[in-house]
Amino acid sequence: MVTTQNNSSSSGSQYQGDFPWAEFLADHALSSTYRETAERWFAPLIDQVRTLRERENRTLVVGINGCQGSGKSTLAAFICRALAEQGGLRAVSMSLDDFYLTRLDRQALAKKVHPMLATRGVPGTHDVDLMRSTFAALTSKSGEVYVPRFDKAADDRTKIEQWHRIGAPVDVVIWEGWCLGLDPEPEDRLETAVNALEAEEDPTGVWRKYANKALQTYQPLFQQVDYWIMLAAPNFDCVWRWRCEQEAKLEAALGDTRASKVMSPREIARFVQFYQRLTEWSLDSIPQRMHLLYQLDERRQIKQLKQLRQMP
Repeated sequence: MVTTQNNSSSSGSQYQGDFPWAEFLADHALSSTYRETAERWFAPLIDQVRTLRERENRTLVVGINGCQGSGKSTLAAFICRALAEQGGLRAVSMSLDDFYLTRLDRQALAKKVHPMLATRGVPGTHDVDLMRSTFAALTSKSGEVYVPRFDKAADDRTKIEQWHRIGAPVDVVIWEGWCLGLDPEPEDRLETAVNALEAEEDPTGVWRKYANKALQTYQPLFQQVDYWIMLAAPNFDCVWRWRCEQEAKLEAALGDTRASKVMSPREIARFVQFYQRLTEWSLDSIPQRMHLLYQLDERRQIKQLKQLRQMP
């Protein structure tokens, strides 16, 4: 059964609780319109996650799928804060991006398999063993857990001293990533290049076939997710613009000392081509797996919410 809420109608439910809006908006460089979005659209999400956690009485894993620049990390941060303020739950946000292989490891992989694997992004460029051990520590062990962090400006994993430390087990793990929940593509889809980058730099398909095969190793981790959310872009054409906005925000946060490490619009145009194939496959194949699907418009505004599956 699918329940749909359109942008033109009132949700009838708003986020309740003493939420520190001024602090949250400032911390994440957001305008006041984000509060309006959250109060309108995210109440069902917070309620369902809290209810499921109380019922299961164990660490709950929430997965957020969405393309680059769709707002995954901001939503994850909001969920963590809202669960703490409204339900007194301890939640941690974890990004797939923070588990990229180090630059040195990706360079070694590029020499061994294919030069395009030096660029972070596709399955096969993440440290799956580190993801697995971090998940296990957060969900089943007691004590301090180090959650890795990746520095996108430096294109490398930070030193362990800079990792996020949190006491485990936690009540809720929010895991966000651009290809979360995705199954490998059918083999026949791999034969044709989807853009100029693939046609020119991966004409025989070695890179895309390697990434597709590597995606199979992520499946046991995806199966640990209890509750799925998707921020669905209308199409892949939005990704370049959204990624440019994301890079501008990163540049502002870094300041003059490291701004030169931020990608230019031309560099972003090439970079997003690494993500195109699996992003389009995600938009085609993922929605039916989701519990909540937020359909975005080209301005990244939510225009529709669909409840595609009931809570587990």
